Amino acid sequence: MQLQINSEAREFTSPLSLASLVEQLGMKQDRVAVELNRNIVPREQWAETQLSEGDRLEIVHFVGGGRPLNPDSQELP
Repeated sequence: MQLQINSEAREFTSPLSLASLVEQLGMKQDRVAVELNRNIVPREQWAETQLSEGDRLEIVHFVGGGRPLNPDSQELP
């Protein structure tokens, strides 16, 4: 089954749930958000959401970071 993930064509075997896809991609479920065919899918629906040939997904991976509020400090408040 071909899926478009972040505008890149990828091949997977079906059936495949959204939760399984995120796992196969090596991503932590609590650190990503997924849009399926232009609709955001709540994390609690990933296990029951089955993917189909030609589905388009956008997966956003959250990354921590930033800088301290006090530029003289190396610690976050």
